[in-house]
Amino acid sequence: MSTYAIIETGGQQLRVEPGRFYNIRHFASLMPSELEQNTKILIYRVLMIRRESDINIGHPWLRGAVVKGRILHSCLENKIMIYKMICKKKTRRKLGYRQKSTRFVVDSIFLDGEEIYK
Repeated sequence: MSTYAIIETGGQQLRVEPGRFYNIRHFASLMPSELEQNTKILIYRVLMIRRESDINIGHPWLRGAVVKGRILHSCLENKIMIYKMICKKKTRRKLGYRQKSTRFVVDSIFLDGEEIYK
């Protein structure tokens, strides 16, 4: 809990720590053909960095803050079932949907060119 960053990617905000992996719905800057294993990624949309008792907050993003990571693999989320029924018309419709996601691991967090350690 000593060092973490809050980033914005894939339409959501995530609290990330170095050495942990996370699932992201999609990376807007990468094409699907570039989502291969061990592809290095840099995330510049860093909203906040906490280091020990220091807290740096961006407006809206921090300048000079970078989260470096690499892609582990692409995967599919659990299936979501959509069931639509119109009662007095005797119509039913059942659909299933699986969201594509990408698992990545955070290697390090940089602030103004200086690496922040755990």
